[in-house]
Amino acid sequence: MDREFLSPLFLGAYGENDEVLEKLVVEFLRDHVYWRRNFHPDDIPRVSTASQYSPQYLDFVARMKQELHGLSAKLKRSVPFFHPRYLGHMASDLLLPGLIAQLVTTLYNPNNISYEAAPVTVDMELSVGLQLARMLGFSAEETDPEGAFGHLTSGGTVANYESLWVARSLRFYPLALKAASERTGFAFEGVGPEGKAIAEYSDWELFNLSADEIVALRQNCLAQLKNGLTAEGADAVRIAIAGERVEALGLAEFFHKRPGLHSPVVMVPVTAHYSWEKAMKLLGLGSHQLIAIPCKDMRLDPDALDAQIRHCAHHGIPILAVVGVLGSTEFGTLDPLHQIIAIRERWAAEGVHFQVHVDAAWGGYLVSAFREPDGSLAPRQAVAEGHRYFPSERVHATMAALAQVDSVTIDPHKLGYLPYGAGAYVCRDRRWMDFVSQTAAYVFDPTRYSAKSFRDKFKGLGQFILEGSKAGAAAAAAYVTHRVIPLDRSGFGRIVDETVVATERLHDAVAGLQKRLAGKARVAIPFEPDCNLICLAINPVGNFSAVRANRFMRAVFEHLAVDTNRPVQSKEFFGSYTSVPRAILSDAEATRLCTELGLASETWALSPRDPLVQADALFILRHTLMNPWLAEGDVAEAYLDYLAKCVLAELEDSEEFQY
Repeated sequence: MDREFLSPLFLGAYGENDEVLEKLVVEFLRDHVYWRRNFHPDDIPRVSTASQYSPQYLDFVARMKQELHGLSAKLKRSVPFFHPRYLGHMASDLLLPGLIAQLVTTLYNPNNISYEAAPVTVDMELSVGLQLARMLGFSAEETDPEGAFGHLTSGGTVANYESLWVARSLRFYPLALKAASERTGFAFEGVGPEGKAIAEYSDWELFNLSADEIVALRQNCLAQLKNGLTAEGADAVRIAIAGERVEALGLAEFFHKRPGLHSPVVMVPVTAHYSWEKAMKLLGLGSHQLIAIPCKDMRLDPDALDAQIRHCAHHGIPILAVVGVLGSTEFGTLDPLHQIIAIRERWAAEGVHFQVHVDAAWGGYLVSAFREPDGSLAPRQAVAEGHRYFPSERVHATMAALAQVDSVTIDPHKLGYLPYGAGAYVCRDRRWMDFVSQTAAYVFDPTRYSAKSFRDKFKGLGQFILEGSKAGAAAAAAYVTHRVIPLDRSGFGRIVDETVVATERLHDAVAGLQKRLAGKARVAIPFEPDCNLICLAINPVGNFSAVRANRFMRAVFEHLAVDTNRPVQSKEFFGSYTSVPRAILSDAEATRLCTELGLASETWALSPRDPLVQADALFILRHTLMNPWLAEGDVAEAYLDYLAKCVLAELEDSEEFQY
């Protein structure tokens, strides 16, 4: 436990750093007031001293205080995320730099939709995008025209939406160019990888250009317009291109014009977050075009992915994107990104291209434990120091492969320990954002944002992203935190390391739980953890029914569940739960888990005929160990000791499990 490093980072489970927080908040509150008073000190104050003693004024203040006291009282029933006794969802204590930065910046209320509304925090948000890009391994140089771009979102769900939004605009663009060429008669000659007229490419070939080839195609065609036509003629062709884009036509009309082109699909692992199905519906791509790829031990199966790509290529079905998950929401598992990248390169040689997006909403900050201060990736042996199992060779290879993916979702409000809501979208090539840019005269002045520099181009941030008004305070929180605690092994990586150590301790302590419950209940770790999230499955000895096992585990979970009708202090520990659907497991995996738990496999069914006899999922306990103080002392052992008591109490109280 690195106490010297961790001690000043958080307010603390007992509010140990209250003086630091109070002094800094008061200091910057006073500083804000001085700023207001000195903006134009000769102006007459609008709130007179006398009015502050009027009955109406005093009555308002009294009512406001009463409601705030009521709010404070109600909030005492909140979940104590800050405490090591909380091992539930993906929430923990907040880092002081981000917390204070967000509180202070909220006083200024910047709106990061545009530079005019937030000249300070828009710059900070652009910096945050580059900070995250550097951590991920992308080029983060502002002067690199092909460098990365990133920005904050309200959460990972919106970032996932944006990844498909950008991919759709990018991949459909060449088809719009071809249609506009046919419509206007302007032949774009010598373009694309084969250097021929755009009309000579098939729709399949144009959809399957790589992202780099699409960017080059656009630049080439725009140059031909500029050099081959008058300004009026070039504008006419540009208008035709805009009119042929999917954003103008809509998907139905776009594909009606191309009866030989199948609707594109998106491939995700079966462990993917539900936001991906929402994204397909929202963007009009259709949930039927979302293909779930089987997993092995809750990690995407590369062979199954390769087989599905082969099927699509054989039947002429275009692939918009393949999504890998870096830290599944339910199990914390990491998909083998290095194998996904190898598959992408192999199929690219066959003329089949697709975007690779990584949903790293949970696990994105894990890479900080692998990133050296100079930007290089630390060798596995260096990262493994102080750990029993972490990282495996697969996990290390996966982290190395992040630099080769196309885009990433990452949530600073999860493993970044920042206040909600702060997700982020990061792509490796900022030129892709030109394909989604929008304009609004009352917000974006094209004469001001036409400069070529990175900062000048993206000052009108709102024209490149899905969201409109957005809090600049979140950008300030992330920016300050990343400056104080670098996104590498010298900073954030040390926090991540402690959380993984805590998980390893809990993992090893399960053997003691199994021994204590021997003859009473079977305990299994359904899937070996990759990082700092671990699940437990428990079944009473002598019970062979998955339905009864689920009923028992729900009863055990009630000891760990939030109960707003009782004081939070009445709970020893807090946890969370999830379920393992039978449908996402292979027969071999399901048989293994049934054997470990002593369940009859026929009671855990794909399609239960009778819900009283068969279950389609197993109810299990899920533990997120993101509080770094969990690595200290005997918290893991104390939790498992409490869990054992809960299990034994339920066995004793329930006649159903008396054998």
